[in-house]
Amino acid sequence: MPEGEEKEPVGGRANLIALAAGNRSGSISFNRQELNEILEVYGRKVADGEWRDYAIDQMRERAVFSIFRRTCEMPLFRIVKQPRQARRQGAYSLVAATGLIVKRGHDLSGVLRVLDRRLNVVA
Repeated sequence: MPEGEEKEPVGGRANLIALAAGNRSGSISFNRQELNEILEVYGRKVADGEWRDYAIDQMRERAVFSIFRRTCEMPLFRIVKQPRQARRQGAYSLVAATGLIVKRGHDLSGVLRVLDRRLNVVA
């Protein structure tokens, strides 16, 4: 390659912009109020040292907030928003690492309440 010439990325610059713009339209996402509720619980668990990382995925049919103990592991929990399920079982669900749905509901705060439960020692 001649000096001063930059190698163009595979697919070209125009294709990358078109893909990014096309992917965002029509995807489901958490709104500001939902994110505030989720991040409030997440912040408490981080302060307790239980959780360390998170990821947000926005897809066509659902949005997922994944919670990790360590970055390299599979998520401990996933908070899923699926508006198509809103009339049936509720738009929000809490999914454990094993894939088991821990809680479903129409209200996000009710679903997140499961994460705030503290274990008590029984005498």
